[in-house]
Amino acid sequence: QVQLVESGGGLVQAGDSLRLSCAASGRPFNIYINGMAWFRQAPGKERQFVAVVNWSGSKTDYANSVKGRFTISTDIPKKTVYLQMDTLKPEDTAVYYCAEGPISASGDATRYTYWGQGTQVTVSA
Repeated sequence: QVQLVESGGGLVQAGDSLRLSCAASGRPFNIYINGMAWFRQAPGKERQFVAVVNWSGSKTDYANSVKGRFTISTDIPKKTVYLQMDTLKPEDTAVYYCAEGPISASGDATRYTYWGQGTQVTVSA
């Protein structure tokens, strides 16, 4: 079992930055094979892939819509994954979820087994 707890969401203005955190607990993980991803879901829309990283940090992938603005990273001793979000836009408004699964899952939400409860990010124009 893996438990994931997100934090760091909030209300910001366009152009601002936020850093989301996802603390993981439970079974041990392989730092090269196991990955942590961020997805987001806006009202009335499907869940959307944002970024993924393996725990070692050697592999990352981003959605085109966030490339160059968002950075995903890990802190192994703290078992925490971060999503640094810069130059936020109103269209980034959504509930952000972290998920645990194989790094090969990349943007395929069906391949992630464990999910957090989500944290709301609201970006005003």
